[in-house]
Amino acid sequence: MLSTYLLLQADPSGGMSSLIMFGIMILIFWFFIIRPQSKQQREQRQFMADLKKGDEVVTSSGIIGRINKIEGEVVTLEVDKQVYMRFTKGAVSKQMTDALEKAGQGDKSSEGSKAASQDK
Repeated sequence: MLSTYLLLQADPSGGMSSLIMFGIMILIFWFFIIRPQSKQQREQRQFMADLKKGDEVVTSSGIIGRINKIEGEVVTLEVDKQVYMRFTKGAVSKQMTDALEKAGQGDKSSEGSKAASQDK
C-alpha cells in the first residue's frame, strides 16, 4: 500500500530531466576526452607520415637521433657518428620531438641574450 502511494506521488517529468542530464554528461565526456584524444592521434599519424631523412626526432623512450633511413614501418636513426638504431615509426613521438624543438629554440634565444649581455 505504501509503495503504491509513493509511486503515485512521483513526478512524471522526472524521467525526462534525468535523460537530459545523462545526454549532457555524454556530450561533456565526448567534448573533453574523446575529441582531444582523436585529434592527437590524427596529428601523430600525420607526423609519422611526414617523416623524412634528415629529420631530428625523439623516440617515446627518449632517444634523440637523426633519421638516416626509412624502410616501410622501420626507421633507422643515427644517434651518434656511425651509431645506428632501428625503431618502428610508432616509436617516434610527436610530442617529445616538438618539446625538443621548443627547447632548442629556447636555448638559441637565451644564447643570443647571453652574447648580447657579454658584449656590453
